[in-house]
Amino acid sequence: MTRHFARLRLSYGQKLFVLASVPLIVATAAIAFLVAYQSRAMAEREIRDLETRLIETKKDELRNYVTQARNGFYFIYGVAAPDDEAAKTVVAQILAAMIYGEDGSFFVYDYDGNNLVSPRRTELIGRNWAGMTDSEGTPVTDRLIEIARQGSGYHSYLWPKPSTGEEAEMITFVMGFQDWQWAVGTGVWIDDILATVAASRAEVQVRVRRTFFYIGAIALTALLVVFLSGLMMNLRERRLADAKLKELTQRVFDAQEEERGRVARELHDGISQILVGVKYALDVARRRVSQGDARAAETLDRGLENLSGAIQEVRRISRDLRPGVLDDLGLGPALKALTDDFRQRTGIETQFDTVVFRNRIDQEGRIALYRIAQEALTNVERHAGATEVAMDLRGHRRGATLRISDNGRGLDESRRTARPGIGLRNMQERMDQLGGALRILSSRSGTVIEAQIPLTHLLPPEPGGDQTPKVRA
Repeated sequence: MTRHFARLRLSYGQKLFVLASVPLIVATAAIAFLVAYQSRAMAEREIRDLETRLIETKKDELRNYVTQARNGFYFIYGVAAPDDEAAKTVVAQILAAMIYGEDGSFFVYDYDGNNLVSPRRTELIGRNWAGMTDSEGTPVTDRLIEIARQGSGYHSYLWPKPSTGEEAEMITFVMGFQDWQWAVGTGVWIDDILATVAASRAEVQVRVRRTFFYIGAIALTALLVVFLSGLMMNLRERRLADAKLKELTQRVFDAQEEERGRVARELHDGISQILVGVKYALDVARRRVSQGDARAAETLDRGLENLSGAIQEVRRISRDLRPGVLDDLGLGPALKALTDDFRQRTGIETQFDTVVFRNRIDQEGRIALYRIAQEALTNVERHAGATEVAMDLRGHRRGATLRISDNGRGLDESRRTARPGIGLRNMQERMDQLGGALRILSSRSGTVIEAQIPLTHLLPPEPGGDQTPKVRA
């Protein structure tokens, strides 16, 4: 072997090529493994975040369902005695009628384990299910009762899905009614979330392997062509990777918007309609008993007030998730409605100043600026301790700028620099996705947030349309 190497007569250029190739191969291999590792880690974090957000959305949805259901019969439960069987029967009938979607329904167990309401599986009603477990041995009835005794909470287990008849993982929210010793709850299956996450992980593995092979092919090609060509191909791959990352981020944002719209429709078309029907029934009952016991009329009046408040809350949640005015009238009226609601809810003096855009900002720009305004007002309400907030929306030659300022205590500079919160990261990601810019100026006298979108997200002016006068909130 030594003699064979000794016979090799390498020219100076060949020696340079070998000296350049060996470090290139080693560096390329190291980069390939590092990129694969980082891509897999970053994608896994994003998938976990997506899974967490989707599950948290499901949990919030369940809590809202049970809360709205409780408000629907609290006028009965709140005045009934612990042994009032007639009241219990009426509440059980109300819960049994609350069926939503293909699989959704409410259940009721007493603290002894007896099933009182189960509209999707009537064979469970009237029997004691203490000690029941799912196919993997997870306690079901006993754990639900234990959570109800403590107040409320979530529990996950396997349960047959009515639409398919097959077991799937379900998240349940249960609330305890201590006077009656009832555990009332509802659940939602998350097999669709698990399938989405599994498909995303499989896709990530394919992309990582594909990227690894691409890098290897580029390295082999770089040995046969000039260094400059290899460098240009490397830069091209980086641009492609950045484009894929932006596309993935956009899909996450689209999934969030779609989920919010779906929840809003379900709340409005389901619970709101039920509560309106109950309100009408109570109104009829009040008129029938108005000439009887006066205390009964007072009780019914309180029930009507609670139901009216519940209906308003459902409408408020629906408006916050996806305000119709944003699509119908544009960003200016939507922000004005947002600031009006914020001022009424918090008591913080809020001003809004803009030139109405007549829907001149495209859909992506409207959604991004509206969500940034929502996040900023949420931060003011929770953390700033401010007494005044000013919001300003303007169009200009470079695009459009949304400016939100308050007179609160400002941001913690060390924490903001070291590890910004989720809200600030979401704002920055939305601006990055649109090619815009986000500026945050904070001091002890307050905070200013400026979000600017480029001119490419402004639609052409309407023919013959003049700017409308300023609108102040």
